[in-house]
Amino acid sequence: MDWNAIFDLIDPALLMNVAACWAVGVMLKKTPKVPDWTIIYIVTVVAVLLAIGTIGFSTEAVVQGILCGAVAVYGHQIVKQTINRD
Repeated sequence: MDWNAIFDLIDPALLMNVAACWAVGVMLKKTPKVPDWTIIYIVTVVAVLLAIGTIGFSTEAVVQGILCGAVAVYGHQIVKQTINRD
């Protein structure tokens, strides 16, 4: 899949939100009291809140937030799986 196709779906104003969500996910992963299975949900909530804060409350902001969270988690997994080919 072409990354440009994915990034075409995300509002350019929210690309920094993807990076912020990636950083939140990494920090949560390193926090021992946060179970791994909750990280995707926390990152998604953070992404939606950041999107709402950036472009205002709307259905589009919620969808854009979900996309930002998904790209952040998916991108992290691609990097992780590429580096750790066990």
